[in-house]
Amino acid sequence: MSLEQRKANKAHKMKKRFIFRSIILILMLAAIVYALVANFNKDKSIYRAGDQAPDFKLEQINANNELESIQLSELKGKGVMLNFWATYCKPCEAEMPFMEKLYPEYKEKGIEIVAVNLDVNTLVVDRFIDKYDLTFPILPDHKEQVMDLYKVGKLPSTFFIDENGVIVDKVDGALTLENLEKQFQKILPKK
Repeated sequence: MSLEQRKANKAHKMKKRFIFRSIILILMLAAIVYALVANFNKDKSIYRAGDQAPDFKLEQINANNELESIQLSELKGKGVMLNFWATYCKPCEAEMPFMEKLYPEYKEKGIEIVAVNLDVNTLVVDRFIDKYDLTFPILPDHKEQVMDLYKVGKLPSTFFIDENGVIVDKVDGALTLENLEKQFQKILPKK
């Protein structure tokens, strides 16, 4: 092979490498731009104190084996404790007796407890309800739509919502009886 052919061959290889590297660079830039745009357009709403609580509707089977739905917006005028929990969550289990103990008294004062359950097995949930004689509404969220709406991460997570539908506080982790009573005082409807 002559010197000129080697130079031409080398130039041709360099041109191919340049084109290949340029294509790779363009693809990487396109991936970065796509990731940035997707992340920018992603719903970033994490609800905090002072935000309007997003509305939702869930259904449960009541004591008469009838389908009953609860919609958050229908509870306007009441304080609402919106609790996300599951039977496999030990801190959730620890706070349930406190919630049940305070429920009758605070229900009369205008506070509703809405417990959104994330278990898939309804039999396990029914046994749990019977074990603790729970009387407040327990709404299944099998598809985790409300959990996603509220951007709930760890369990239990509880939102305290005032009579106007505004989030007053959010608590991650189990509540003690004292903490629960303090939170209820914050969301008592003004008469």
